Amino acid sequence: MSQADFTTVPVSREPRRALWTLGILRSELTVTLRRWRTLALLGVLAAVPVLVGIAVRIETGDGRDGGPGGGGGPAFLSQITNNGLFLVFAALSVTLPVFLPMAVGVVAGDSVAGEAGGGTLRYLLVAPAGRTRLLLAKYASVLVFCLVATLVVAVSALVTGALLFPVGEVTTISGTRIGFGEGLVRAGLIALAVAVSLVGFAALGLFVSTLTDSGIAAMAATVGVLITVQILDTMPQLHAIHPFLFPHYWPSFSDLLRDPVYWDEMVRNLGLQALYAAVFGSAAWARFTTRDISA
Repeated sequence: MSQADFTTVPVSREPRRALWTLGILRSELTVTLRRWRTLALLGVLAAVPVLVGIAVRIETGDGRDGGPGGGGGPAFLSQITNNGLFLVFAALSVTLPVFLPMAVGVVAGDSVAGEAGGGTLRYLLVAPAGRTRLLLAKYASVLVFCLVATLVVAVSALVTGALLFPVGEVTTISGTRIGFGEGLVRAGLIALAVAVSLVGFAALGLFVSTLTDSGIAAMAATVGVLITVQILDTMPQLHAIHPFLFPHYWPSFSDLLRDPVYWDEMVRNLGLQALYAAVFGSAAWARFTTRDISA
């Protein structure tokens, strides 16, 4: 037998790196979604549609006194009494400006700073995955939370609306009627659009989280930025900068209830969120990969 038969075949490191990446991502998702704080946030989000549905039910008595043109409040609220499916749209309208982004801000702000403050970040970096992959895994876990949180609101609203109000054909904003099945599809697309609307803000929160070792400070700063930007978006004197503020196109999800669907502002929202994700994601990477982690 020749010496060539015993030649060692080099093993590629790519499968091993992929396994490390998947392992870190799975670990981050498990830690993020199993924290009591995260479960409490999801519980609050699930309670909002229930409270809205009960309030509308009490206000309308038998649930059939309202009409498409009656009532005030957030968009779609006056439609709930005619069709419980509208509670999904109303709940997302209520939670998107404040509750959903605040929950995302808490999770994103604590993603890196919480680990650093708790002294566990150094041990996470002992694994051969590297800082870049760890940061990507943390951002991915925040994005998964965005989707989960939005779906929790949508599912809670759908169940509550079906229990408290009649369901059936959906009257679009354009005045046309679509079947209940298509209405469910539109509701799913709206939930996805709302989740995507939080992508840029999640990257901003991740960047803030790399700037400090205090999870509480990072969460407070992220939520503070959210409130400040939303105030700026309501000031008519600053209309020139409104299209560049990340929450400006958040209400565009309602265009999915038009017939035909109006895509222009939703495309602008998608582009703006991608821009924020690229800018603040890059800033977070630059900060995290050069950061001195000694705790």
